[in-house]
Amino acid sequence: MTTTTPTAPDLSLVEHRADSVAQMFLDRVRETPSREAYRYPVGDTWASRTWQETADQVTRVAAGLVALGVGVEERVAIASGTRYEWIVADLAIMCAGAATTTVYPSTIAEDVAFILGDSDSVVVFAEDDAQVAKLRASRAALPSVRTVVTFDGSVDTGDDVWVISLARLEELGAAHLAEHPEVITARVAAIQPRHLATLIYTSGTTGRPKGVRLRHSGWTYEGAAVASLGLLRSDDLQYLWLPMAHSFGKVLLTTQLAVGFPTAVDGRVDRIVENLGVVRPTFMGAAPRIFEKAYGRVVGMAKGEGGAKAKIFDWACAVGLRVSRLTRDGKRVPPLLAAQHRLADRLVFSKVRERFGGRVRFFISGAAALSPDIAEWFHAAGILILEGYGLTETSAGTTVNRPDRYRLGTVGLPFPGTELRIASDGELLIKGPGVMDGYQHLERETAEALVGDGWLATGDIGEIDADGFLRITDRKKDLFKTSGGKYVAPSHVEGKFKGVCALASQMLVHGSDRNYCVALITLDPDAVTDWAAHHDMAGAPYAEVATSAAMRAEIDLAVQKLNGQLNRWETIKQFVILDHDLSIESGELTPSLKVKRRVVEQRYRDHLNELYDA
Repeated sequence: MTTTTPTAPDLSLVEHRADSVAQMFLDRVRETPSREAYRYPVGDTWASRTWQETADQVTRVAAGLVALGVGVEERVAIASGTRYEWIVADLAIMCAGAATTTVYPSTIAEDVAFILGDSDSVVVFAEDDAQVAKLRASRAALPSVRTVVTFDGSVDTGDDVWVISLARLEELGAAHLAEHPEVITARVAAIQPRHLATLIYTSGTTGRPKGVRLRHSGWTYEGAAVASLGLLRSDDLQYLWLPMAHSFGKVLLTTQLAVGFPTAVDGRVDRIVENLGVVRPTFMGAAPRIFEKAYGRVVGMAKGEGGAKAKIFDWACAVGLRVSRLTRDGKRVPPLLAAQHRLADRLVFSKVRERFGGRVRFFISGAAALSPDIAEWFHAAGILILEGYGLTETSAGTTVNRPDRYRLGTVGLPFPGTELRIASDGELLIKGPGVMDGYQHLERETAEALVGDGWLATGDIGEIDADGFLRITDRKKDLFKTSGGKYVAPSHVEGKFKGVCALASQMLVHGSDRNYCVALITLDPDAVTDWAAHHDMAGAPYAEVATSAAMRAEIDLAVQKLNGQLNRWETIKQFVILDHDLSIESGELTPSLKVKRRVVEQRYRDHLNELYDA
């Protein structure tokens, strides 16, 4: 816990916020027209756009949508990875008075067709030929989709023009603006806070995706609430890679509109580390898997070098952890320890921070639980990770730790204007401006989620401490009971494992109605490559290294260390290391890198049964 006096939220920002996201955008352009808004990669360089330049393009695209006949609150979908054009399209949709339907680029064609049909989307922005191909395959089932606009894909020619380019849409918009110069201003002025802004379809672990209906007032609240906390400044620089079809990515856009900082955009996950060194941001939002990979990479490389370097690294980590714990407890750091810490920082921690560009004030972690051990290790290295919590159903942000008031292992304090309550069975309930209207075309599910006087039943089990910090212990549906009658929270065990095993990618704990717990374990490919190079297996295939006797012994030591931190009934008695990692493409991870527990358990049922047979 930090000891500095926390800054009081500026509630006027929340109370007097704009009526719509579109109005937020136009207000931002009017206030800082010549300041940088976005930068994005073009080949080997980065292009930059001011707020005014962005607004000029957004206005043309919005007018183009109006020219195509898009009406107020009609849905326009975006099927694309994270890129500058995604943001332009989203802002244009809302400036046209319409609502955005988000589609993950990894979504299979069958689900894309369902989402577009369920949302009644009339226009679709499709990133490339791969996304266009999914639409063409289902065209007969999508009579409401009048036009497809592609960023990079091939366009139609001849009489049947269904797919046009983004440039062509801008041309249509420019022509429409020449005849109706005030059309977008009028559309924005007509948007009311209660109007639909976004339909986000939850990726789900089973069954069809559910469309979450989110109002303009929810998004404007989110941006204003974050701005009121003083976390971010206009001179900050954001690096944005998160999937924009996910609420975490979307909320960072409205936060940017409220505060005015520039954003560097590139959704290629494999370029994150490289881009951080080039962009040198001051903050970044990320899912825990990104921090787990970075932790595993740094620790694995240090241990792989062995000898004096490994000993110095271990010594520096021990010193950093001692200083971190004293600092968080508000205690004085003794002079000798402070001197040791300065040396540890020069030899080790400064190099770790440089890997992230050297200017990061803090990271924001969300979308899944972050291991407290990993958060503590980063804090020891001088990098603060502010963990937050929210759901698609709450327009993303609900709680967050703050630079001047944080507690590792919790997801922080509620946003101003949001209320939390713990039900009798431990389930977290949320009430506030960010809570959804309901699920698209799903009245029964909406009634089950919105209980009492507008409270959202989250499905998460939580605890609120005496200082108001929220701790999430697990998903209500993921908790299981062993045959001995003991409850196990699997995510708690899985998070601890990632803190003790730098080689880990994923762990899935299983044990419902069994007499002990077992686990499926996958390893991080980069960490496996580094480990193999120092264990006489350099160049060997991933599967061979991951399933080798030497690797089994290494992971067994980590599992034993894990078990030493658990209650007896939580300990892992048997485990299997898979010969591959889980992935989004295989349908085993959500686009926000969370394990689809039910899918994985079903797919590897034989492996799990064998662990009990043994």
